[in-house]
This record gives sequence, C-alpha cells and structure tokens, in this order.
Amino acid sequence: MIEFENADVTYPGGFRALHNVSLTIEQGELVVIVGLSGAGKSTLLRAINGFVPITAGSVRVNGTEVRGARESTLRELRSGVGMIFQTFNLVHRTSVLNNVLMGRLAKVPRWRSMLGVWPAADKEIAIQSLERVEIVEKTYIRASNLSGGQQQRVGIARALAQQPQILLADEPVASLDPVTSHTVMRDLRRINRDLGITTIINLHFLDLARSYGKRLIGLRDGELVYDGDIADVDDETFRGIYGRALTPDDLKEGAEL
Repeated sequence: MIEFENADVTYPGGFRALHNVSLTIEQGELVVIVGLSGAGKSTLLRAINGFVPITAGSVRVNGTEVRGARESTLRELRSGVGMIFQTFNLVHRTSVLNNVLMGRLAKVPRWRSMLGVWPAADKEIAIQSLERVEIVEKTYIRASNLSGGQQQRVGIARALAQQPQILLADEPVASLDPVTSHTVMRDLRRINRDLGITTIINLHFLDLARSYGKRLIGLRDGELVYDGDIADVDDETFRGIYGRALTPDDLKEGAEL
C-alpha cells in the first residue's frame, strides 16, 4: 500500500526533516508514529499524499510514485487519502453537515459545492460518516457550537466521507482532554477494524500509543529508529526513541480505558 525507500526531505534553508527512511505499510494496517516534536512525524505523513515533496529516494502509494508526480496524479491520489488535523480545520460559521460534505469535493462538480447543491447520495454518505463517530445528532448544528472533541469527530467524519483507502491523523488528540482523547482513539481504532482503512496516527502520548496501536514506528531527528509490534515495546524502547527518560508530559493520564 505505502512504501518509503531511502526517502529524504530537506526543507528550504537546509533543515533535514527525514533522512534515509525505508518502510512499508500494508493495506489495512493500524500504525502509530511517535517521536519528539521536530522528529519528522508530520513530514512523514504529508509525504504520503505529496503535501511535502521528498527530495531524495522514493514514496509509492498503491504503486504510484509520489515524488515528481503530476498535479493531476496527486489530485487523484489525495482523493483516496483522508487527513485528520490537530486543529480540526473546520469552517466554524457553517453546519456540521456542510463541513463533512467538504470530504466529497473531489467527487462532485465545483458548481455544486459552490452553490451548496449537493446530491442526495453525497448527503447520505456524509450522514453515515457522522453515524460512524456517533455524532449524527449534531448534523445541523453550527460547527462553532461544538466542543473540541466533537469538532475532532466531525473532522474524522469529513475524512470518512471521502471514502478513503488511507487515513492520516496528525496529532489528533493533542488539544483534547484525556477522556475525549480515548473516545477519539477508539473511533479511529474501530474505523480501522470495521472498514479496513489503512490508518496512520502521529501521537506524542505514549500511553495512548500502547493502548491503541498495533505497530509502532519511532522517529528521532528525522531517522527511523524503531519499527515493530507495539506488544514488544517497553519503557526502554521509548527511551531509545526519545533519547531521554520519560516524563509525565509524555502520558495522557486521567481516563479509564
């Protein structure tokens, strides 16, 4: 499904965000990526859909080479990759339904989205996506009236409305309280299990990684330093990834699993 081969990303100015990363993520996997801020987690995610271009090596998604791909090829690839953001990225002045329908933009003519004339089938997909994250009762509420956790679940529903093959979640619980964080992580795990969507989640909180991950990837200074089964991970593994002892800030405490 996704293959990195000796991939580098160097940003303008010379900062090297990824170096010589090689890994393969199979269809239907649930993968958690951990590392300190600046380790390259977000860069790796955005290299998958071409939002960040790699500067050496190769990234292939379903056999399509992302590096150097034409814009039309990238548009097609991105239509099958749902993105979930730390800051939710909702349009607050409009309804939950309209936000989720944004996930259908690649599937309908532009005039329909501009005029808000959405086909009934697309509205049904949007509502089904809201049902998946158990927030369908908020369908016609303005997004600005939602809590942070509710907004993130709308963000997940918007990504699901794309009917994607891949979900990329970039620090999806960073701004949420512990109880809500577990709710969102359970949603993502259930979606992966029920729909078989390849799901890749960047996390900072190590207890959440242990609780919800299957495969753990560790990045440190842009390099891959761990790739293995989460069941084999212990505190020493995390110290190897982080380069220091664990601290309370590395854990999202206070909720029952």
